[in-house]
Amino acid sequence: MPENRPVPDDSGRVPLTAARAVSVFGISVVGFMTANLVPVMIVALTGDLGFSVTGAGTLMTVALLACAASCLATSRWAARSGRHAVARAGLALTALGFGAAALVPSVPVAVAGVVVGGLGAGGAVSAGGAALGALRNPDRASGISGFANRAIVSVVLFVIPVLGAGTGSAFGLLAGLALAALLTAGWLPDRPAPEAAATTATTAGASAAAPATTSRATTVTGIGLLVCFALWALSEDSLWAVAATMGAEQAGLDETGMGLVLSLSTLGGLIASALVGLAGPRLGRTVPLAVALVAGGVLKLLAGTVTDPGWYMVVVIAWNTIYMLAFIYIVAVAAALDASGKWSAPVLGVYLIGSSFAPVLGTALSAAAGYPVLGVVLAGMTFVLLVPLVLISRRSVRVEAAARPVPEPGFPQAAIV
Repeated sequence: MPENRPVPDDSGRVPLTAARAVSVFGISVVGFMTANLVPVMIVALTGDLGFSVTGAGTLMTVALLACAASCLATSRWAARSGRHAVARAGLALTALGFGAAALVPSVPVAVAGVVVGGLGAGGAVSAGGAALGALRNPDRASGISGFANRAIVSVVLFVIPVLGAGTGSAFGLLAGLALAALLTAGWLPDRPAPEAAATTATTAGASAAAPATTSRATTVTGIGLLVCFALWALSEDSLWAVAATMGAEQAGLDETGMGLVLSLSTLGGLIASALVGLAGPRLGRTVPLAVALVAGGVLKLLAGTVTDPGWYMVVVIAWNTIYMLAFIYIVAVAAALDASGKWSAPVLGVYLIGSSFAPVLGTALSAAAGYPVLGVVLAGMTFVLLVPLVLISRRSVRVEAAARPVPEPGFPQAAIV
């Protein structure tokens, strides 16, 4: 009896194996961890090296912008044939820069090290993001990536205070993780072979010279996604930047309550990412994204008006959980638009650009107009972005479907005896 071989899910995309999971998700997490560790890095710089809070914050903003610029500068190379070199160089610079900041008690060395570490982290982000596009089932892969990010960051944030929140732990742990991830860079999946994509496009009835995934419409869609994601990051992180002061001034939330909010928000993000990873394509992509964006906008409105500390905690925790759902699905859209990682490589870079300016917008707007107006403005941004993001998501579904090879006609396997 002829062998019944399964048809690949996507042209050129590869299944998720243990080695690929460790490499893709680990490198992505290490690259993005600079943004996650900003609060403890600021504490380390002020406590061990005598930086002012403003000076430490400025340095970390420069590091984040360097990370974003590096991610965008290397994303095209990572999406083509250079993702392994980009990953190795980025992780090496991350380990070198943050390692120097951890080991050498000098302000000039710390400044140079943090900036170099940020540049290296951007390369790791683009390489990991590009590799994400090569995996089958972008929704599940993005969900697992989000879960890995939240889980590892939670462990690191727990370990750093235990070791002492100084430069040695805050920067040294990240340098060590970068070295560990460097050992896995060779496991990153390559971009799909161009001839495979062309063959699939021809089989599906499209012209090999102009496959659907590289069409002008898809390019415009990808650019639109990057712009929308940066603006969405600005709206989300502007609220997060003032969440603690808003909770204290508007709802009377004390430090213990805010600490509980941070912990439960992390737990909510873990649950959300785990659910997306387990559900995979069964829930679809566009409808869950639309629901998450609508719910997120409503919760922003509520956050600006709630005055009871208990309800404020509930709203902020729910908003953080919904935020993670929307984040995962937007990254999945980027991965689905092109298997080479053309859009998933820079997507986290543009997020960092939007995030870098969020504290300025959040603090300035809340100081000038108050928290209720801040909630209205940020919710309005979300509702406006809802329309293009839903349209882009629908486009990604069509592109992904067009990339699937069509089985050759023949006798049903069950009829062959």
